[in-house]
Amino acid sequence: MALFARDSLRTGELVQSRAQELLRDYSLEITAKDVANFTEAAPQLVPGTAVSITFLPGDEPDMRVSAAAAVKRLGFEPVSHISARRLKSQQELETFLVRLSGEAGVTRAFVVAGDPPQPEGPYEDALSIIRSGLLAKYGIRRVGISGYPEGHPDISDEKLWRALKDKVAAVKEAGHEVDITTQFGFDAEPVLQWLERVRQEGVNARVRVGIAGPASVKTLLRYAARCGVGASAKVMSKYGTSILNLLNTAGPDQIVEEFAASLDRTRHGDVTVHFYPFGGVKKTADWIRNVAG
Repeated sequence: MALFARDSLRTGELVQSRAQELLRDYSLEITAKDVANFTEAAPQLVPGTAVSITFLPGDEPDMRVSAAAAVKRLGFEPVSHISARRLKSQQELETFLVRLSGEAGVTRAFVVAGDPPQPEGPYEDALSIIRSGLLAKYGIRRVGISGYPEGHPDISDEKLWRALKDKVAAVKEAGHEVDITTQFGFDAEPVLQWLERVRQEGVNARVRVGIAGPASVKTLLRYAARCGVGASAKVMSKYGTSILNLLNTAGPDQIVEEFAASLDRTRHGDVTVHFYPFGGVKKTADWIRNVAG
């Protein structure tokens, strides 16, 4: 029994060590409305951490630029989201990039097609923004793109893989560094399988695996519903369906442990974590501080 206990202790220490390694150079996401909460949470975060600022409908450019400037002023690296289909003109994009550079010192951007079914201007998808050359023109050095380990409800897997490889190639051709940030999930296994294929497809970019920060199960269900029924079912299977469980707070401990136990960098490559703080930036920052040390 003593030997078994020692083996269990060593296993636990190894998983904890791997979890801390996985959390090195983590990133997290806020909205333009989260600046006050982020300011409160900032002392718990590692200086220089990449902080994404979402491009939500209804948020004015002034709000996004101001949020990026606040993140920079607090000692972090703002990563401004650019939603291609929401841009109404090239001038709107250039004005936004000029302000991000001049007022907030932004050198990183995350480019996504966006939710509208039809473009509101000249940009149909993330690739069209990347190929425009405007990111490099206005000082963007690192470009983030999306990854979908569990697929997309409106896009076939074949198109997703082709788009991923095309975007990575275009980012590198434009002279940028590239990150891939995934949608958030609740199981490590499909993400690990996807990571293996990413590397088999010849994509060597860093992958930031999306996970939800501490939040109520009810909140997680609400956000998971946006990703399809499968994601909601996984929340239910992990946290149960009782009223008590729905009111409980669920943290990322379990999925981080799953990644830490199974991640093999020879097969999965350069991987870190990207936090979606659905339960609040402060709760996520506190959790990171407690686990990452």
